[in-house]
Amino acid sequence: MTALGRPQLLLRFSEVLVKWQRFFTFLASQQDGMEASEQRLELTQLCIDILDWNSLIDDRANTSDLLLAPNLDKLEPLLKNFTIEDENQIKRTLERLDVLAKCALENGVRLMVDAEQTYFQPAISKLTLDSQRIYNREKPVVFNTYQCYLKEAYKNVTMDVELSRREGWCFAAKLVRGAYMYQERERAKEFRYEDPINPNYESTSTMYHRCLDFVLDEIALNRKANVMVASHNEDTIKYTLKRMNELGLLPAENKVFFGQLLGMCDQISFPLGQAGFPVYKYVPYGPVSEVMPYLSRRAQENRGFMKGAQKERELLWKELKRRLVSGELLYRPVY
Repeated sequence: MTALGRPQLLLRFSEVLVKWQRFFTFLASQQDGMEASEQRLELTQLCIDILDWNSLIDDRANTSDLLLAPNLDKLEPLLKNFTIEDENQIKRTLERLDVLAKCALENGVRLMVDAEQTYFQPAISKLTLDSQRIYNREKPVVFNTYQCYLKEAYKNVTMDVELSRREGWCFAAKLVRGAYMYQERERAKEFRYEDPINPNYESTSTMYHRCLDFVLDEIALNRKANVMVASHNEDTIKYTLKRMNELGLLPAENKVFFGQLLGMCDQISFPLGQAGFPVYKYVPYGPVSEVMPYLSRRAQENRGFMKGAQKERELLWKELKRRLVSGELLYRPVY
């Protein structure tokens, strides 16, 4: 998404969305003190919840006019730093996303919007949801990415699933662990706000499986949602297969996909593919100077990465020895 709009614009738009949600939480907490996802704001003639509140910001509303507050006998917008030009740039960003989503729909492929740092992510998720409302009416086309190393991952997944139910479109998610842990923690420390990252790898895995369980249950309930299990973790893959079997989700239904990086964890990808599961190999494309930082973040997000690499080397040596003994050194598998 950062290629479709200026990062600084996404940053400011994210700040607007965060303030908007905090304002709702402040108002609703005065009434019942419940969790944000369960809060209701009771007005004179109606009752709205956080999903209704968030939907007040759309491409028809002037965000710069929202949250008017009294000051010196006049009303001033609390978000006055968000200008009309910013509004127009957000609309142009959404138009660029529309071009990609429309192309994906016409060609029968899926568009997966990647996640970024937390200070960009509210804007990215909002624009992705706006696109899902349009293009996921009949089938899942646009996928949003949820980073399960975040403490709010489960809340975000459950709220978006509920939104898709209310509005009648197909929920589609790519679940990842996350790639900006060190950067996020340093920024939280520098600006003195709560660390948004789960305390350890184990709690992140627990969060991943919790989010996965919720989405798999949604798929089993209505057969409309889709999920991409983007993971190099063997335990997570085994857990997914176990839950699919328990819920009666068949590989041929193409509701649950698996994804790994090209050249990594082939010992996971190939057996899944041979068993009939939809498997995708992600190909980082670009100059080496730009691709290597991306790959290093993939390694950082999975603390078991080096252990997995060691296992891959052992499997390669085992296969090499087998081919030498059997005289199949130049053996080419037939698919």
